[in-house]
Amino acid sequence: MSLNLATLLRTSARRRPHAPAVALGPEQLDYGALDRAAQRFAGGLRRLGVARGAHVALLLPNVPEFTIAYFGCHLAGCPVVPINALSVADEVAYYLADSEARVLVAWEGLLPAAESGCARTPGCERLVVVRAPGAAGAGAALPDGALDFEALCAASAPEPEIPDTRADDTAVLLYTSGTTGRPKGAELTHVNLLYNADVVARLFEMDAGSVSLAVLPLFHSFGQTVMQNATLLAGGKLVLLPRFDAGAAFAAITAERVTLFAGVPTMYFALLHHPDADRYDLGTLRTCVSGGAPMPVEVMRTFDAKYGVNILEGYGLSETSPVAASNVPEKKKAGSIGVPLWGVELRLVDAAGQVIEAANVPGEIHIKGHNVMKGYYRRPDATAEAIRDGWFATGDVAVRDLDGYYFIVDRKKDMILRGGFNVYPREVEEVLYQHPAVLEAAVVGVPHESLGEEVKAVVALKPGASATVEELILHCKAHVAAYKYPRSVELRASLPKGPTGKILKRELR
Repeated sequence: MSLNLATLLRTSARRRPHAPAVALGPEQLDYGALDRAAQRFAGGLRRLGVARGAHVALLLPNVPEFTIAYFGCHLAGCPVVPINALSVADEVAYYLADSEARVLVAWEGLLPAAESGCARTPGCERLVVVRAPGAAGAGAALPDGALDFEALCAASAPEPEIPDTRADDTAVLLYTSGTTGRPKGAELTHVNLLYNADVVARLFEMDAGSVSLAVLPLFHSFGQTVMQNATLLAGGKLVLLPRFDAGAAFAAITAERVTLFAGVPTMYFALLHHPDADRYDLGTLRTCVSGGAPMPVEVMRTFDAKYGVNILEGYGLSETSPVAASNVPEKKKAGSIGVPLWGVELRLVDAAGQVIEAANVPGEIHIKGHNVMKGYYRRPDATAEAIRDGWFATGDVAVRDLDGYYFIVDRKKDMILRGGFNVYPREVEEVLYQHPAVLEAAVVGVPHESLGEEVKAVVALKPGASATVEELILHCKAHVAAYKYPRSVELRASLPKGPTGKILKRELR
């Protein structure tokens, strides 16, 4: 079966060639211009002698060139390797070498890491640089051998034909966050990504009138599928914000009349607690989506009530394109990740490998469906360990209620074993978030001489709020069993976060 993700853009370009597709500040591209630019970049890859099937890496923030290069790669039949824009040179070199990327397209502001990473990777033959607006052909000289993105596209004949790729050909090599070890490249196929974008667009009732604010990085699976791909498939407008800032997000929602906002919980925290939050009218928002990390129930309820919205929490992983489950508009359960998407199955499995049929019994989530990757690139052993009989083992622990809604308990590695009792950090974190002074909280296990592990909380307080360590411990003690409450609490100005705003527990450990 022939299928290519570029069909997503091409279909909308034919239907609405003059409709706005991608915007960054006052500059915007309509669908016709976006498609033509992608064709030119595909032609540029051909001009450089990049063969079909060769991997092309993107080290770009949320700028239109990300979308142009992304679909241009697909038009050239080249799998895309998005790289975290916060990566340092060592990490860039690792991603390039592990993915066997032949070309790196990098943002001008990220040149030190890009140039060093590419120079240390013999297989990376070309560095293509995206200049900041107004800097094309000017500014600092490019590294030796590097090419200007805009000049390359302008000098290349377009490649208008969509290649005859197979549905199970790799479209994107998406690297996992590395929270459980060295990052691995999840091979996501054209059918994985096209189906996931289509199902998401239908679930969130996206259409040609949708305006989506992309504060999530496009190099991440959440931003890539839910914001970029689903919006363009629906024929809507994608508004780019290169770096999340609550004030800038408020301004963009108001100015662009944004209808869809998706973010991780820390972004919702920031919006809620912004000093000028009451000045903004978010009445155009039709849908708010949360994912990437568990959404504290108190935060969700407060945000919903304040802005008259209905945040839908979902769940997914890089390996599942990413969305696997979500709450639905007509029935939301706060604290739940919802129900499986159309065409996706979830099941819970106990430590002995037996499928759990009963309600409210914790087990590891396994996922099966059109969204599951075909494997980890060049890692057959890791693939065989993660996918068995078509079921992907997530490492996440959840319970399922009588209505079929799933509730994350925690990651298996995050579970704390205290004196023979299982302590799930999510439960303790929810209690901490109920304290009026708490802005952010994370609970981790620390070594203990006799108990094996002890429960520790790391907390950031709201601006102007105060609470003592003893007060927070007593608050938890009053709401959870004796073996669960944290015996120690560390107060910090802020908690460490990854590029999407997800709290990095591995750093806290």
